[in-house]
Amino acid sequence: QVQVVESGGGLVQAGGPLRLSCTASSLDFDDYPMGWFRQIPDKEREAVSCTTWTGSTRYYADSVKGRFTISTNSSKNTVYLQMNSLKSEDTAMYYCATDVSCAPSHLDAMSTSSWGPGTRVTVSS
Repeated sequence: QVQVVESGGGLVQAGGPLRLSCTASSLDFDDYPMGWFRQIPDKEREAVSCTTWTGSTRYYADSVKGRFTISTNSSKNTVYLQMNSLKSEDTAMYYCATDVSCAPSHLDAMSTSSWGPGTRVTVSS
């Protein structure tokens, strides 16, 4: 099974940037779109962004459009989430998943998705 590890979370002031990384193993680049989700305790998981490895298909939640950018480095099996102009409402645990359903209009996890343990992002106001 694919192993996924996120990194880059931390404490940042509102308005500041942060870059999350997600490194996956044993990937078939053509068949495993990658996605970022986030979750706050007692709230439903929220789809944030996803991409194919070629970047031909990308999705951003309305809440992050214009502030977050997803990118890939296939040579490192890594997907990045550059988060700019962070707001307190971006505070959450961020999770990366492989083999997601990624389209310009939506992002959904699949039963076959592999998940990382998450990385925590805290935005102070």
